[in-house]
Amino acid sequence: MSTPDMQGKTVVVTGSNSGIGKACAAELARRGAHVVMTARDPKRAEAARDDVRRTSGNGHVDLMLGDYASLASVRALAAQLAELPKIDVLINNAGLMQSVRSETGDGFETTFQVNHLAPFLLTTLLATKIRQTPGARIVNVASDAHKSGGALDFDDLQSKRSYMSFRVYGRSKLANILFTRELARRLDGSGVTANCLHPGVVATGFGADGDTGGLFQLGMKIARPFMMTPEKGADTMVYLATSPDVAQTTGAYFVKRREKTPSRHARDDAAARRLWDESVRMTGAPALD
Repeated sequence: MSTPDMQGKTVVVTGSNSGIGKACAAELARRGAHVVMTARDPKRAEAARDDVRRTSGNGHVDLMLGDYASLASVRALAAQLAELPKIDVLINNAGLMQSVRSETGDGFETTFQVNHLAPFLLTTLLATKIRQTPGARIVNVASDAHKSGGALDFDDLQSKRSYMSFRVYGRSKLANILFTRELARRLDGSGVTANCLHPGVVATGFGADGDTGGLFQLGMKIARPFMMTPEKGADTMVYLATSPDVAQTTGAYFVKRREKTPSRHARDDAAARRLWDESVRMTGAPALD
């Protein structure tokens, strides 16, 4: 495995207090990057940061807090991150799945906001900052689950008519891919790339924080011995963040370090543009025209 040196690079990894986000942060820190971890829970996040510092031997690992269930919190996080001298890589990893429908204080369905609207807002707010660094990269963690939800229902993006957790989660991951494609188009010529990936089926704490229950948690417990480790799950994230092989690649979907063709619905550029416009309307984010 090639290990490109990340000395002098600043990398932001969201949702990095556990699982593949933490594993990704640790590997990038081992390679010498200044890593900024973000998470919502202060106690767990501080423990994760301290562990990454210890295991990587890199003291230049920082923490910023942000709750994706609050767009005001996302804006505050973006303002903090914008104070960094530079951002070479932004990795949008934070996400959840919920077995029961709920809404955030902003009035949006929680899975849709946390998995799509929040990273959309954070990324667009930081776009000007990121563009200032030649060769900067944006990496979005999607999933092959995007194939399970069908097309986005623009008449019911908040899943008010019907709520099935796996379908809603799958559509949020479809939104991640569509967002990546449209972001890449809007960043064309800037020198900044945007790609997304499926990390694989990973043995993490995903779904174990009260977001899901019952049969889902039981199924995860049974399947966990057959899943890959967080370190293996983070491999493609690290690859897209560091490898010179993809320095010029943008708007693509990767699985196990290889560019793959996502579903038909994930290649619908008209839907990608419509989702962008709807997301701007919902969040008040800059349009990046």
